[in-house]
Amino acid sequence: MAIEQWKDDITYAMTPIKMITWPIGVWPLQVYDIYSLLRCILSTCCASLIVILPSMELYMGCTDVEQNIDCLTIICCGLLGLLKTTWFRIYANSLIINYDSALNDYLTIDNAKDRDIMRKHAFIGRILCCSMMGFSYLSCLTYAIIPFFDYVHSNRINMTNEDKMLKYALPSRCALEYFNFPTSMYIISCLIETVVVIFSTTTNLGNDALFLNITLHVCGQVNILRLHFMNFDVTSPRIYDRFNVLIQRHCYLITLARELADLISFVLLIELFIISILLCIMGFQFIFALKVNDIVMIGKSLMTLSAFLIQLTLYSFIGNYLKSEMEEIGLSIYQSAWHSFPRKLARNIIFILMQTKSPVTLQAGNFIVVNLSTYVSILKTSFSYLSVLRIMLEV
Repeated sequence: MAIEQWKDDITYAMTPIKMITWPIGVWPLQVYDIYSLLRCILSTCCASLIVILPSMELYMGCTDVEQNIDCLTIICCGLLGLLKTTWFRIYANSLIINYDSALNDYLTIDNAKDRDIMRKHAFIGRILCCSMMGFSYLSCLTYAIIPFFDYVHSNRINMTNEDKMLKYALPSRCALEYFNFPTSMYIISCLIETVVVIFSTTTNLGNDALFLNITLHVCGQVNILRLHFMNFDVTSPRIYDRFNVLIQRHCYLITLARELADLISFVLLIELFIISILLCIMGFQFIFALKVNDIVMIGKSLMTLSAFLIQLTLYSFIGNYLKSEMEEIGLSIYQSAWHSFPRKLARNIIFILMQTKSPVTLQAGNFIVVNLSTYVSILKTSFSYLSVLRIMLEV
């Protein structure tokens, strides 16, 4: 019965993440063979394609101002997906260590309270993963459906081929003409580009879901450790051995959290830089769309802004949660019966309290702490720039 429960817990926590990241070749618990490498190469090719095609459109000057912004947004998303997939594949060891540890945690769970905490964090990770990926896939399908409606409408009013301005799921009309791609295969090319966009979205947000899910699990393990420190029984025998087990567990969780923080540091630096710029650009486009009352532009701007804000919000809230959980280890020890500890053991508590004064945090480039204060700072700066741009529109 216990084995079946363990299997259910593991399936509940890890199946959604596996379904998203296995097709792009970055699932940490997979067999790293030639087939996983081919899946990774395919996904990076898709991400590269949504960088190359819009870049060619910009270079050839085939786009207007609105399409230029769309091209820039798509290029940035493609670069992020390409970076994350390549980075998580090259430095896969950090994720493998953490996911192996999570698997072992589920197999060695020994009481109902710990299981409830782990299930709660798995539920949060599952909800975040499904909502984030569901919204992103819905946005991709919306972008892909719009060209079909334009194509059907142009056929319905019997426009000639010369009058038709073909639109694709990706800004790629001039690039396809440059490669002499036949317009008779317009529908097939749109379907292919839709698949490419979905794959590229998975390389971007799917890798975010992979990282944030395991970070939440580490937070849950720190939460369990806090309860063990707080409820430590000083009347039971072998007090030194039992407390030493908790100290070793604390050191182990710090190591796991540092592995994750080191892995994501460079990626977060690039992501924060790109998101900060795109928030200003897309916000300006949204303000301009409201001014000219362009419903389509308003909808596209809102979807794009929402996607970037979701990414920024999740990293900031989970980074803040990890930092607060690490800091509250010291508070949990203080709330325990430490005054009843033997003198030698009570002296060792000072070193644990000193460790909690400099907790492990998610950092962008090892110098920008990603938490709620950073989140608020980015939003304040973006809104300040937007207010200046709005005044320029009214002049």
